[in-house]
Amino acid sequence: MLLLDQTKRMILRLEEGKLFQTHKGMIQHDDLIGIPWGSEILSHLGITFTIVDPSLRDVLLEIRRKTQIIFPKDIGYILLRLSVAPGKRVVEAGTGSGALTTAFAWMVGTTGKVISYERREDMLALAKENLNLIGLADRVEFHLADIYEGIEEEDVDAFFLDLPFPQKYLGTVKNTLVNGGVLGCILPTTNQVSELLLALENHGFGIIEVAEIILRFYKPVPARLRPTDRMVSHTGYLVFARSIVVPELPSS
Repeated sequence: MLLLDQTKRMILRLEEGKLFQTHKGMIQHDDLIGIPWGSEILSHLGITFTIVDPSLRDVLLEIRRKTQIIFPKDIGYILLRLSVAPGKRVVEAGTGSGALTTAFAWMVGTTGKVISYERREDMLALAKENLNLIGLADRVEFHLADIYEGIEEEDVDAFFLDLPFPQKYLGTVKNTLVNGGVLGCILPTTNQVSELLLALENHGFGIIEVAEIILRFYKPVPARLRPTDRMVSHTGYLVFARSIVVPELPSS
């Protein structure tokens, strides 16, 4: 990743003989290959860039998108609540542009697997392209399908729904998760959350949590430290629940 300043990031895959063109001048890929992270390099116009290894957050912010992606501030908590780690199997429905898919694939490592379902062919194609560019496509199984009728996977560790009416799919989720497995959802409005909460109670889910993540950045200037002029406030409500085993009541 090339940094021009604190806000301008340019992520590229280096190839010998290639030329990278920016509005601040051109840089030869050959001049970047093999130099230490954190090095400064000049464009042909004499403008200074810094080369660094992009973080997961950087990758997600720069991912190509056709629709609004789930923001990194929400993704971080989703990864923690779903306990996504190397070796885990995670299913998501609503691939979109593939931002959350990328985060899941990054975290499950080479021993885990992400299974992603999307109903729109154009969105699935874009997500596949994004994962290929990052080099994580081999960790993901993509499916062009609606999960309403059920899916083949069983005993997965976590399930995430980025769909307008997640309550429609709780039967599929319940049949797919291991006992105690975690379901996560994201919804934009409180009335949608209320409808989901009612449905969760009727489908064998418990230990329910509703959260909203608000993140505020500050200008890193010692002499005038204060919040930045703009912030990303509400992005969505996060709902988490676990698949629980409900004991059968004794017959009278």
